[in-house]
Amino acid sequence: MEPGNVTQISEFLLLGLSEEPELQSLLFGLFLSMYLITVLGNLFIILAVSSDSHLHVPMYFFLSNLSLVDICFTSTTIPKMLLNIQTQSKAITNAGCLTQMYFFLLFGGVDDFILTVMAYDRYVAICYPLHYMVIMNPHLCGLLVLVSWIISILNSLLESLMVLDLSFCSDLQIPHFFCEPKQVVQLACSDTFPNDIVMYFSAGLLAGGPLAGIFYSYAKIVSSIRAIPSAQGKYTAFSTCASHLSVVSLFYGSILGVYLGSSGAHSSRSSATASVMYTVVTPMLNPFIYSLRNKDIKRALERFLGT
Repeated sequence: MEPGNVTQISEFLLLGLSEEPELQSLLFGLFLSMYLITVLGNLFIILAVSSDSHLHVPMYFFLSNLSLVDICFTSTTIPKMLLNIQTQSKAITNAGCLTQMYFFLLFGGVDDFILTVMAYDRYVAICYPLHYMVIMNPHLCGLLVLVSWIISILNSLLESLMVLDLSFCSDLQIPHFFCEPKQVVQLACSDTFPNDIVMYFSAGLLAGGPLAGIFYSYAKIVSSIRAIPSAQGKYTAFSTCASHLSVVSLFYGSILGVYLGSSGAHSSRSSATASVMYTVVTPMLNPFIYSLRNKDIKRALERFLGT
């Protein structure tokens, strides 16, 4: 963007998913419902895992961490969106936008890494079943989660601090329902080349790397499953991965659809609409995917709820 009308900004304007007045009540009700389902569903998963000693194993340790991150990830964007609809205001302060962007990058990154760690867990369970508990010991499990948080914190801190060095013009309208990093950077009047480089490098390293790890894990899993002689054995082995594979497909499929599609014919507003899939829908569906396809989680939920 060419320099001009550079201003010391105090707030941005979030245009949201639609500016049609008659749709605001519908959007408020829809997103409030999805947010409550997301929080309650993931909270039930955390409570079920923590209350059942039979689920104190690596697979469910990672699942409870994923549920916690999903609650935080959704809480970064949806409450502010609901507040803006309720107050009929589009404003978000400069500090609020930067904070939202930081936590969006943080929890999105941790979500990404946890899914990769869960793929590694399934790889060890299926390819090295006799050594599973030795390899996936509590120390390693805790370390994998800790490293996921540290890398994500450093990345989100770097990208957020770089936005502080940008100068913005008088047009501060973000065609999104939250401060999406790419959209914020595009509003700058100053040179955004360093920011673009860091964003693309981070996307390649922090998204491409974990995705490659997931592909590698499942390539090994498929190879091991094919070597199992009985059909029942193959089904049993694959069924332990089905829920995770569904969540990975939903998460990465929606992200790739948004960011690859936004460079083509899709407008910024349609990109914002599509991003609802990975910011809201995927975290909302995760508890259902894991509970419906997993007998252990179903039993734990039934015991926890007293049914």
